[in-house]
Amino acid sequence: MKKLIVNYAFLFLIAGIIVFFDQLTKEWVRLNLQLGEIYRPDLWISQYIRIVHWKNTGAAFGMFQDMNPVFMVLSILVSGVILYYFPQIPAHDWLVRLSMSMLLGGAIGNLIDRFRQGHVTDFISVGKFPVLNIADASISVGVAVLFIGMWLQERAKKTNPPMESEALADAQPDDSAAVSEEVRGE
Repeated sequence: MKKLIVNYAFLFLIAGIIVFFDQLTKEWVRLNLQLGEIYRPDLWISQYIRIVHWKNTGAAFGMFQDMNPVFMVLSILVSGVILYYFPQIPAHDWLVRLSMSMLLGGAIGNLIDRFRQGHVTDFISVGKFPVLNIADASISVGVAVLFIGMWLQERAKKTNPPMESEALADAQPDDSAAVSEEVRGE
């Protein structure tokens, strides 16, 4: 049981921090801005980044609008898969573990909105990029970190292949007793 708790501690810590800040910022936006209202903290930066209260019933970047029930089911399935496979990821694969934590936090952050409101609150507007939120950013960065982690794993396997003697020892059972009997003529 202790090993299980230790295995999930990292996952729940990172995912929990993401969900906390995602929900905190979304609540601030909902309380302080009307739907569609834009907050520009400073005029010179407002051409690059703004806070805008936006409603999203689709996926990240505003794709597939009005498919909220589908994305609710997908979020639940993805969360379940992450919870199932996370303990199987070796502790030294910390990039993969970090990415899974970010993906879980983002999925849960948006899932909470979908259950509570029937849509996701988006508010970060950068340039002409679609409006997003902390959960969306966490999912996007989590996918990028996952690819980097997997690429580094593959690269390590190619640059550090197992030595031939180790590979043979792992592949064949120990027949030293049979060989010694044959040598002695028994």
